[in-house]
Amino acid sequence: MGDAQAVIRPIGEPGDLGWVVMAHGEQYTAEFGWDATFEALVARIVADFAAGTDPAREAAWIAELDGRRVGCVFCVAGEDGGTAKLRILLVDPVARGHRLGTRLVAECVEFARAAGYQRIRLWTNHPLVAARGIYLAAGFRLVGEEPHHSFGVDLTGQTYELDLARTGDLSRHLSEPLQNW
Repeated sequence: MGDAQAVIRPIGEPGDLGWVVMAHGEQYTAEFGWDATFEALVARIVADFAAGTDPAREAAWIAELDGRRVGCVFCVAGEDGGTAKLRILLVDPVARGHRLGTRLVAECVEFARAAGYQRIRLWTNHPLVAARGIYLAAGFRLVGEEPHHSFGVDLTGQTYELDLARTGDLSRHLSEPLQNW
């Protein structure tokens, strides 16, 4: 796939939402041994997005490689009006190395900034090393950690935050190398 055509597009084609749920369920089971409760969490996030998206404040994107869905990310409103949430970033293993994870995160952050959010927050777990590298390269900082048992395994949940008022254009981060993404 070295000469593959990579595209980031807004979510909205038939099958996009179902693909997001299916891909998360399959990939997280295969890579981390997580159970179906993770897929159920993703299904709730996707259903909430589909049921009540405010297009001025919320958006989602699909990454495609040669016309095939291989990644996604969602930007949704947080609990307060000034905070956006980056949700359910995913890049299929066959598409890693094309910088799609970095591009998806940049798309989400730039949308949040343009929508007027002051900060963007995300929750992840410690085994997701490649994603953490993308978040740190984009300027996110770790603001909290908490051990928990979820998805059939023991995990350390991590909360990251990016102050959108203090960060500039993310294009400089797009040129930084990241392993596997």
